Amino acid sequence: MGPDTHLLIVDDDERIRGLLQKFLIRNGFLVSVAKDAAQARRVLAGLEFDLIVMDVMMPGEDGVSLTRDLRNKRLATPILLLTARGETANRIEGLEAGADDYLVKPFEPKELLLRINAILRRVPAVRPAEPVRQVIHLGPVRYDLDRGEMWRGEAPVRLTATEAQLMRVFAAQPGVPISRDRLAGEAGGADAAQERAVDVQITRLRRKIEDDPKSPRYLQTVRGEGYMLQPD
Repeated sequence: MGPDTHLLIVDDDERIRGLLQKFLIRNGFLVSVAKDAAQARRVLAGLEFDLIVMDVMMPGEDGVSLTRDLRNKRLATPILLLTARGETANRIEGLEAGADDYLVKPFEPKELLLRINAILRRVPAVRPAEPVRQVIHLGPVRYDLDRGEMWRGEAPVRLTATEAQLMRVFAAQPGVPISRDRLAGEAGGADAAQERAVDVQITRLRRKIEDDPKSPRYLQTVRGEGYMLQPD
């Protein structure tokens, strides 16, 4: 990643904040820190970041609630949540709120680095001043690739954070089957439970896209290979 990649660490534990800041600076990042949600908001009001690393458990407003609020305010910066609890419910809550990934404490700093680089690779590094609108047509439904927005005619179609993430993956490779395993990984961790969760998300997406979700025309099942988006 470029030497001007700017990260924000939000964690109430001063020791962890300091360790992560030192480690990430050594690995070539610019790093700012905030000790709680209120300070993070002040920093975010004045600076743009490439990625936010945020602890879930903080006094006052927690990381999931701050993530949800930032997404509601249309902040597109990737967010990696640090959680001390490995329960699926917390992970799913964080992803539903709009986080891009999560890491369960305690973790090796090297794993944090791998996750950060993986997320930054998924995000286009160059932000063109006026992007060419990329729109995928699925019958009466339009999906705007740049904004991650879906429309049916003039009505917006609301997508959950996970549905939006899956749509981004499909729309990046239309007509290419994508395995459940990879979709589960993109949606936050490849295990059997997560693969079942992907099937549920696909069913929900089909209800939003297809005229007849039982025999899908656009979001197809490819036997033995996974799922595929087949636009018009």
